[in-house]
Amino acid sequence: MTIDKAVLAFAGVMVLLSLLLTYFVHPAWMLLTVFVGLNMLQSAFTGFCPAAIVFKKLGFKPGAAFA
Repeated sequence: MTIDKAVLAFAGVMVLLSLLLTYFVHPAWMLLTVFVGLNMLQSAFTGFCPAAIVFKKLGFKPGAAFA
């Protein structure tokens, strides 16, 4: 799995998890969804993604976006 695919999978899991937490625990968990969305948006323009750095250190292969 490349870093790009790992970042996309992680973002998807975080969005779904935050929606579940919002529904079952407390509406304030929606802020996690907002954070993930804003992080994805800024990484599209800047190329900086903290999750990509972590996945790179974990040994994932570089992809096209986060080389």
